[in-house]
Amino acid sequence: MSGTFLQLRGLSKRFGPQVILDALDLDIPLNSHTTVIGRSGIGKSVLLKCISGILKPDAGTISLCNSTESIPQFAYMFQQNALFDSLNVFENIALPLREKEKVTAQNLSKQVNRLIDELGLQNAATKYPSEISGGMKKRAALGRALISKPEIILFDEPTTGLDPERKFSVFDMIRSYRKQFGFTVIMVSHDVPEVFGITDQVAWLDEGQIRYWGPPNELLESPPIKLAGFLNPKLSTDKPTS
Repeated sequence: MSGTFLQLRGLSKRFGPQVILDALDLDIPLNSHTTVIGRSGIGKSVLLKCISGILKPDAGTISLCNSTESIPQFAYMFQQNALFDSLNVFENIALPLREKEKVTAQNLSKQVNRLIDELGLQNAATKYPSEISGGMKKRAALGRALISKPEIILFDEPTTGLDPERKFSVFDMIRSYRKQFGFTVIMVSHDVPEVFGITDQVAWLDEGQIRYWGPPNELLESPPIKLAGFLNPKLSTDKPTS
């Protein structure tokens, strides 16, 4: 990790009278993994969508290397993978190239097949989402995100609906491929504190603002009272015995 790669300043978003993001500030270091945490419905996914351009902020700036003139290439992995049921794995991964870039059929096939090999999906290339496992779906969705060679990949609750074993497999996959491909990760996750094992920094979103951002170990060692029960549910459920 080195230096600030992406800088958010004064980011605001509301829906009608409801303020979701309130002049939020956040720095994303280069080649880092940042996990955004917070209560359900607090606006974590809204923040990702504003960063990616899916939603337009009402105010504030998102700048690359302190320059508002340049915005990096993003890819977005949705909660439920969002693979197209009518397309096989090869076609799902190839879709961004077909939609956004002028590429020959031969070059497209070469790029997609190389990525399929790197993700260990050789036996699934011609299969449809309904025919493959949950882990393969995650890898196919990651392949679709990687094919456009993004600088940043946004993960919105990537382990939703997975059992503990598969959850940690997804974490390992993200850590491994981030190291292999060199992208920056911004992730929303409810798997706290388990996700801290692959996270460089944590951003705690509360009441529209980032109340903490920094190393996860510092947050665990001295959590704010408001966050203590969230980080360790036992703190809020344990009762003294008589």
